[in-house]
Amino acid sequence: MLSFYLYLGTAVLLVGIGGLGLWRGPELLRRILALNVIGAGIFMLMVTLAYRPVMQGEPADSVLHALVLTGLVVAVSATAFALALLGRLLTRAD
Repeated sequence: MLSFYLYLGTAVLLVGIGGLGLWRGPELLRRILALNVIGAGIFMLMVTLAYRPVMQGEPADSVLHALVLTGLVVAVSATAFALALLGRLLTRAD
């Protein structure tokens, strides 16, 4: 039960750190990285909530795990696209 709250607190902390990074700076790279940290926190929250601490013998919810795997693929693709756009924007600005 203690590990459940530890993972839950870590997920909330990751979302908070990402939100702070998103709010603090006007740099686009910082915002992209902050969105990735927020996404990692949300994925960790979903995996933590898939575990059912009340039912010890039951397996974790596999639907949330599938959603997290799909979200990871989408997040990597969106990050690559955002970094490519940022690179194009910086080369045009020069």
